[in-house]
Amino acid sequence: MVDQSTRADPRTSADSDRSGPGSLLDGTASTHLIRLVRDTARRTGVAEEQLAAIHGVDDTALAGELNRIPLHSLLRLWELLATARPEPGAGLAVVAAAPLGTLTTWDYLVTNGPTLADALGAAQPYHRLVTAAAEGFGLTQDGDLTVEFRTTAGDPAVAAVINEYVLAYYLRRAREATGRQVVPARVAFSRAAPRNHDALTAAFGTDRIEFDAPADTITFRADDATAPLPRADPMLADLLRSHADLVLATARPIPGPLEAFRIALAAALTAGDPSLTSVAHRMAVSPRTLQRQLAEHGTTWRHEFDLVRYEQAKTLLAEGRLTTSAIATRLGFTDDRALRKAFHRWSGTSPTRSRLA
Repeated sequence: MVDQSTRADPRTSADSDRSGPGSLLDGTASTHLIRLVRDTARRTGVAEEQLAAIHGVDDTALAGELNRIPLHSLLRLWELLATARPEPGAGLAVVAAAPLGTLTTWDYLVTNGPTLADALGAAQPYHRLVTAAAEGFGLTQDGDLTVEFRTTAGDPAVAAVINEYVLAYYLRRAREATGRQVVPARVAFSRAAPRNHDALTAAFGTDRIEFDAPADTITFRADDATAPLPRADPMLADLLRSHADLVLATARPIPGPLEAFRIALAAALTAGDPSLTSVAHRMAVSPRTLQRQLAEHGTTWRHEFDLVRYEQAKTLLAEGRLTTSAIATRLGFTDDRALRKAFHRWSGTSPTRSRLA
């Protein structure tokens, strides 16, 4: 049972203890959640070219449970969905497309336990199975059971859609776990009240919905939170936690957009064709889209090209196999004089002195 009147921070959960605060999983989301939001956005009418421009949401990246997608990509999907569909209702549409099992292990963790409160409490340390640690999931039990969510989305319109989804998600899972039409004691949104929230009243089954609240929460009555779950299976719960441990230990974040660009640029430079067009082709985007993505990350093509040439120049000089003239040619300089000038600008010394250092 969740301790009375407690709220846990996911960054102090069991998986954080295993991975440490600098875990590679920080700032990433699961492929299952990315696919769910992407496909809902697609059905809502978001253009394919808009989806294709988001890093890591293609079918190849989403093919495995162990892949982890940058949180930035998930927030961009939520942004497109919030723009495409009038609110409220966008978050509800995502939940409507997510029957039990859509989020795999996480779905079964939050619905398997002696009671709903037990299931959610036991699942809480594994919240990073589905989303980033900074996306806060808290529990408070003082008779009734309250689930709180805190998103890192900065845009209030995007945050409103995310929180609508999360609170509706936990209601749907509570109904699936208990096998009855659970009605929450209250629902609270930090957003301002929309002009019409009939969709929310219908979805949550209550008009006890508060807006401009201090936090986004859904509260389950004590009799719902502590009622025995009809399909509780302790052995399955142990297996689910073991599987969750394995997933968290072996998950692999895909390179972020900037890292992927730098890898492509370095490969193009090695191949002798380090142009904006060739690198964009390697990344399956247009040159204009690539430049926009670089701007979103606070950098430019010229700066990144300069940076990768400096890194490769240092590597080639340290290896000592090529002359400065050959290195200049390899890196696309007109001659070794141009290389010497650039290297002095980069490091304050000459290529020859760097090689001897």
